[in-house]
Amino acid sequence: MYAIIESCGKQYKVAEGDVVFFEKLDAEEGKKITFDKVILVSEEGKVQVGNPYVKGIKVEGKVVSHGKAKKIIVFKMKPKKNYRRKQGHRQPYTKVEITAIKTAAKKAATTAKKEAAEKVEA
Repeated sequence: MYAIIESCGKQYKVAEGDVVFFEKLDAEEGKKITFDKVILVSEEGKVQVGNPYVKGIKVEGKVVSHGKAKKIIVFKMKPKKNYRRKQGHRQPYTKVEITAIKTAAKKAATTAKKEAAEKVEA
C-alpha cells in the first residue's frame, strides 16, 4: 500500500515504514504529524484518485529529526565587468518516518474489532 501526498508545495510517494525528507516543517522531534492532503492511494491493486484530494484518508508520521542539506554554491558572474559573487546555501529539512496510512475501511474494521472485544468481555 502506498499513497501520494502533498506537502510543502511538493508531492511525495510514501508507504508505511518509509523515511522521507520534507522541507522544514513546524513540528518538534518525536512528535506525530498528520498529512490530510492525500492525492492518490493504492491498496491491493485498487487505486483511488482524489479530485483534488481523497476523502477519509490520512497519512501519519513521526518527526525523526531536523537538519540542513548539503551546501550548494551559487556563483554569479558578468564577464569583462569585474562582477563576481559567490554565495553558499543549505536548505533546511525535516526527516519524517511514515508510521501509518489510515483509510476509512481500516477505521471501520478497528472499531468493529473493539466492539466485538467489548461484547466478549461483557
